[in-house]
Amino acid sequence: MEPNMVVSTEAESDLSGLSTVKAGELLKTAGRNSFTVAPERHVFRVIIDLVKTPMFLLLLVACMLYFILGEPKEGLLMLVAMVFVGAISVYQEVKSSKALAALKKYTEPRAKCKRDGKLVVIPVEELVPGDIILVEEGGLIPADALIVQSNDFSVNESIVTGESFPVSKDERSENRLLYQGSTVNSGKCYARITSTGAETLLARIGRATAGVGNTKTVLQRQIGRYVRAMTIFGISAFMVVWSISYLRTSSFAESLLLGLTLAMSAIPEEIPVAFSSFLALGAWRMARRGIIVRQPLTIEDLGAVTVICLDKTGTLTENKMKVSAFYDRRSEKEEEIGDGAGGGEGLSGSNVLWYARLACEPEPFDAMEQAIVTACPEESVGAAYRSLKFIHEYPLEGRPPMMSHVYERDGKVVVAAKGGPERIVQVCKLDPAAAAALKKRVAGLAAKGYRVLGVASAEVHAGGLPERQDDFNWQLEGLIALFDPPRQNLKEMFASWKGAGIRVVIISGDYAETISTVAASAGLGAGGRWLTGEKVSLFSDEQLRGEVSGIDIYARMFPDAKLRVIQALEANGETVAMTGDGVNDGPALKAAHIGIAMGNKGTETAREAADLILSDDDLGKISEAILQGRTIYENLKKAIRYLITIHIPILTTASLPMLLGWSLPILFTPIHVIFLELIMGPTCSIFYEREPVEENIMRRPPRVVHKGLLYPGELAVTVLQGVMAASGLLVLYYYFMQHGYSVEYTRTVVFTTLLFDNILLTFVNRSYTETVMTTFRYRNSLVMPVFLLSIGFLVVINFLPFVTGLFGLTAMVWKDVIICLGVSALTIGWFEIFKALRKKG
Repeated sequence: MEPNMVVSTEAESDLSGLSTVKAGELLKTAGRNSFTVAPERHVFRVIIDLVKTPMFLLLLVACMLYFILGEPKEGLLMLVAMVFVGAISVYQEVKSSKALAALKKYTEPRAKCKRDGKLVVIPVEELVPGDIILVEEGGLIPADALIVQSNDFSVNESIVTGESFPVSKDERSENRLLYQGSTVNSGKCYARITSTGAETLLARIGRATAGVGNTKTVLQRQIGRYVRAMTIFGISAFMVVWSISYLRTSSFAESLLLGLTLAMSAIPEEIPVAFSSFLALGAWRMARRGIIVRQPLTIEDLGAVTVICLDKTGTLTENKMKVSAFYDRRSEKEEEIGDGAGGGEGLSGSNVLWYARLACEPEPFDAMEQAIVTACPEESVGAAYRSLKFIHEYPLEGRPPMMSHVYERDGKVVVAAKGGPERIVQVCKLDPAAAAALKKRVAGLAAKGYRVLGVASAEVHAGGLPERQDDFNWQLEGLIALFDPPRQNLKEMFASWKGAGIRVVIISGDYAETISTVAASAGLGAGGRWLTGEKVSLFSDEQLRGEVSGIDIYARMFPDAKLRVIQALEANGETVAMTGDGVNDGPALKAAHIGIAMGNKGTETAREAADLILSDDDLGKISEAILQGRTIYENLKKAIRYLITIHIPILTTASLPMLLGWSLPILFTPIHVIFLELIMGPTCSIFYEREPVEENIMRRPPRVVHKGLLYPGELAVTVLQGVMAASGLLVLYYYFMQHGYSVEYTRTVVFTTLLFDNILLTFVNRSYTETVMTTFRYRNSLVMPVFLLSIGFLVVINFLPFVTGLFGLTAMVWKDVIICLGVSALTIGWFEIFKALRKKG
């Protein structure tokens, strides 16, 4: 039994837990301990959603019209094409869903549970009613449960009650129920699960609010606006073309078919599919590298990060603390321990280290407390410590924080406390001269890069314990200084972030002198200025916004102050990433655009609040995450620019000749458009998703979040590419039409040129800064398949008579094939010359 647990006298205090067999039976009847409001995306659901899309409905109408017009071959071809398009869409959706399912496994929370009398760690989803769980400080309650045993236990139940203050609970409480999703604020307890899955209070609240939609991200809104505008344009053009054609031909069905062709060529239904595919597959690949993205939409912000806020302990440092110095006030002895900590003679006679040990948990899990315990010589401290009876704990609280432990031995009550030196000075009521001298010692130790703690003791001779730990008759014992070595690669990391246009800000609970020492060793200039949490709390929101623009070090920070700094940076238009690993980092991690938690040493609270989890606590993976975020975003832009460009010649070729009254007004039919979709869809959402990182991507400034998806210059070049391609097609169209060629031959020339355009555009748009001489070396496993399939498609539709007939095409002479290729190379290849000239300039 835990030495500091209070044991219930009821029968239910049995802690042996369920057997594995019994738990398995309950799992079958009670179901998994999970709850989702949104329905799962099964294949059948994907197919239903696909059938309801505007493009599929247009295809269905076009297919029916072919049969009505007595053209069964074209109708059957449309059916085959619809199956192919549907299969590609379903494949992309299923692939994205599988990536998300794999990502969920990476982020699946786990719980400590008693099974067969042993404490084991299992996935939270496998918990069942009746299980005995152990929850500790910093953890989340995985299901509704009743407390069985507890130790100075308090929880934050704001997620279900809205009350932000921690609530103390134990097995004797009138309400000893724990709610799923609550955070353990202090202590630990064993609890018996009463409800799981959809039966928990949190799940019932979730069902009640299921109708509330999630706010869309900036990129989602931008893409939605573009798709919506193009859809409205397509529908409007459809109505206009249908009406004009009907007035000219009096053929309702044929006019409707022409209008449908135009609408299909205008609606960019590939963009939303590409967006979801890029983010889901990108998140899955990042997870395989140890960068776990809790929600794929987080990737949208990764490429836009302008400020990285770092905690010091466990982030800038290795979180491998050791006691390196101490000051014992009773003996007025100050000693540097160096590497000999853990058994030196100075330690064995140190009162300050003894009381520091008493103020630690009996089985410490915090790196700082572990260092203090390690520094205490076992031969002189261990036996004395074991002779004490632990009777009460005052949990960590206050600004700066402080915690106290109460022990009893031979009828005598001994109290020990450790915490921020300012707080210890305050509770010990030192005179001004003594307080100033101690402050000077603290500054000296902090300037060496040490983390400094104050230590105090008290004795209780009669009466009960005070309600507040501050109310003991405290006596100062001294100071403990701990050293946490900086991470080895900090200087390189900071340099790479600076090169990428990202500012580094350190927000820590340590002294400014300590932080400055670590920052200086990493090559981060402090500029001699910093703010403390106390000063931050005195500023108005407007004043703080002005301060945070020029200060990169924040010292002696508490949770509320961290949160305000993050909010002020965001109010200034910064895209903020924040690292943290403690319970108190939760609010700031939630507030940041991207909260980053440490996977190994971070608390469960921090991991649940974060958007990104570094599985091995390697800070260098932040650089990798930003790199991947920028790459995914840039590749998505390439896909969208490709789609905009290729849609322009399709749209103009399908509409302008009819509107201008050309003698051959109709070349393309829904069959041609749908087979172009078969090429464009996979190209944008599969080929470009595989594109590798461009070399200079981390030397560019972060993108501006609130600007459009495409900057005006990018959009102008993209539209110009489409206009150039369309001009080449229309010139060929007009030339062959005017020289008396048949509609089949003219269609073959234009359609073949458009396919050449698509092939060349795919490779030209692999980069908007590097020429094909460079991008040819980019490693993308789909380069050859895309090229060979496109050429194969060209050969089939031009030289296989059956297929040529189905498409309404005819065989071309080689001279005209070369003309098609030349026009395509000219109208698409000009961009290569533009890139080369811009690079030279």
